[in-house]
Amino acid sequence: MMRILVTHVIAACGVAVFHMLALPLPWLLGPITACLIAALCGVSMRGVSLVNNAMRSILGVAVGATFTTALVISMAGMWTTLLLVPVMVVLIGLIGVPYFQRLWGFDFTTSYYSAMPGGLQDMLIFGEEAGGDVRALSLIHATRVMVIVVALPFILKGYWDVNLDNPPGVPAATLPLSQLGLMVFAGLAGWQIAKRVGLFGASILGPMILAGILSLTGILQHRPPAEAIWAAQFFIGMTVGTKYSGVTGHEVRRDVAAALGFCVILLILSALFVEAIHLFSLAPPMEALLAFAPGGQAEMTVLALIAGADVAFVIAHHVLRIVTVIVGAPIAAQVFNRTPPD
Repeated sequence: MMRILVTHVIAACGVAVFHMLALPLPWLLGPITACLIAALCGVSMRGVSLVNNAMRSILGVAVGATFTTALVISMAGMWTTLLLVPVMVVLIGLIGVPYFQRLWGFDFTTSYYSAMPGGLQDMLIFGEEAGGDVRALSLIHATRVMVIVVALPFILKGYWDVNLDNPPGVPAATLPLSQLGLMVFAGLAGWQIAKRVGLFGASILGPMILAGILSLTGILQHRPPAEAIWAAQFFIGMTVGTKYSGVTGHEVRRDVAAALGFCVILLILSALFVEAIHLFSLAPPMEALLAFAPGGQAEMTVLALIAGADVAFVIAHHVLRIVTVIVGAPIAAQVFNRTPPD
């Protein structure tokens, strides 16, 4: 309990410092930065996985609540950019696996699951089942998510002058209690139903699907309030930062350094795809960047909501990316003459 309390205090201090310095996304980047610094200083930290998943369900409801009939119909026009998602995943694998295996000396399994831009938890589970180095995978993917999430707000602010200071929703006091109750129901019921049927990313996708159904039928008419989105940012940021708890000097020199180099590769690849999409006028550049930046699904949802981007467009591409990674694992194992994980 003391470790959990200390972790929350550190994360809260990060929020306060970011607010005082007027830095972007204090509720998300503040906890990430503060927990990272504390971890590098040797502070032992711990989050509460149940609470963290509950916070992710808020984002699922927020996305689902934006669904309208017109929006769903417009999603059919995304096929040109959606087709590019598997292409990008394959390129990442072709570059990333040799990068980790030959340059940094990781075994094939660890290299493959380190390179794949899937969900952090999914890659850890699959990597562990396949015999990979779970600690290295945890640090590499945490670093990937952290770098992408920290870099994007500054890119959005500096390049497009996107206002990231706007509240992500209206105050809770202004929403009807019936709507707030529907949001809680969509979050909890959607999460548990998706979990029971074995849907990947159940804590986000389950609430998103149920909230989307309620929104399309006109029952749910509002997004979660600003306070709920801020809370989700806080706990998601804290979760990313605490992944570095207990990190050693050797891990920083090898695992984290390898991840930082790979992040540069990912950012370059993302920039190339975004530029191509912009040149052929397939999608607005900001939406393309958020859709093809290989960060975490929850973190990209937060950025899309705050930036006022087309949330459905962004999430559709990230869901396809994760599906491609998960489905492609046994295929890639056969190509490389390895036994796929069960």
